[in-house]
Amino acid sequence: MSDFELVWDSRCGVAESPVWDAAERRVMFCDIDGKRINALSIDSGARESWDFPDIVASFGLCRSGRLVVAQRHHVVLFDPLSGALTNLTDKIAEPPTNRLNDGKVGPDGAFWVGSMDGNSPRQKVAALYRVTADGQVTKQEDGIAGSNGLAWSPNGRIMYHSDSTVGIIQAWDFNPVTGARDNHRILARLASEDGRPDGAATDADGNYWSAGPSAGCLNCFSPTGELLRKWPFPVPGPTMPCFADGGLYVTSLRDGKPAEVLAEFPTLGGLFRADAPASGARVGLFADQ
Repeated sequence: MSDFELVWDSRCGVAESPVWDAAERRVMFCDIDGKRINALSIDSGARESWDFPDIVASFGLCRSGRLVVAQRHHVVLFDPLSGALTNLTDKIAEPPTNRLNDGKVGPDGAFWVGSMDGNSPRQKVAALYRVTADGQVTKQEDGIAGSNGLAWSPNGRIMYHSDSTVGIIQAWDFNPVTGARDNHRILARLASEDGRPDGAATDADGNYWSAGPSAGCLNCFSPTGELLRKWPFPVPGPTMPCFADGGLYVTSLRDGKPAEVLAEFPTLGGLFRADAPASGARVGLFADQ
C-alpha cells in the first residue's frame, strides 16, 4: 500500500511546479503543454484553473498576489483575480529549440528560472537566469542541458540546482539579500536507476527532496549530499514535490509513457499527496511591490 493518495486526477501531459499558497490555503501546479495553472483548496477540495496563451513551464507567488510565470521564451505576471496578463521580460535570447523550464522565487525576491534543450539527445546549450521585478534578466549559469531542481535552504543561505540530463545535484552558498553565490559544489551524481534529479523542495530541517522520475521515487539528501531516504512513488514519473500544511504533494508525468504503462497507471499526470515527514521551508515571494 502506497503512502501516497491521488488528490487530483488531472492527467496532465506534464504536471509540474507545485507551489504552496499559504495565504489562500491551496496547492497550485501547472500543466506545461496544456498551458494551464491549476489550484486545489486543501480544506474544501475546490478546484480552479487558468489558461494561458503559451506553455506554462513554472511559476511562483508574488507579494502583490499575482503570479510570476515562465512561458516558453519569456516571463509574465498574471493576476488570478482579474485575469490580467502582463509581459515582465522581453524574449530571452535562447536557441529556438530551447524553452524555459523549472523556476522558483528565491529568498532574494527574484525569480530564478532555467531552460532546457528541446532536442534529443539534449545538449548543454541551456542556461539559468535571475529575473527581477523591473524585468531585468541576468544569465547566471550556462552549459546546462536540462535546468531543474531549484530550491533553497530554510535560512536562504544555500541554493540548490540540478541538471536532469547530466544527473547532478549542485549547491552554492547564497546571499539571500543580493542573490550572490559562491562556493560551488556537486552534492550528488544520479544515474537513471537512482532517479535522475527533476524538481525539488527543501524541508525545515534543511534536507533536499528530489523527484527521481526515471526510478519512480523521491530521493532525500542532507545538505552535504548524504542520501537519507529513497521513497517509492505509486506511479512512474514523479516530477516535483511540494510541502504544504502537513502534506507532501507531488506532481507526475504522463507524456511519453507507452500504452501498457498508461493502462497500468491511468492516473499518471495527476497530483498526489502523502503525510509529510517534515515541515517545508518557507516559500519565497516575488518582490513586485
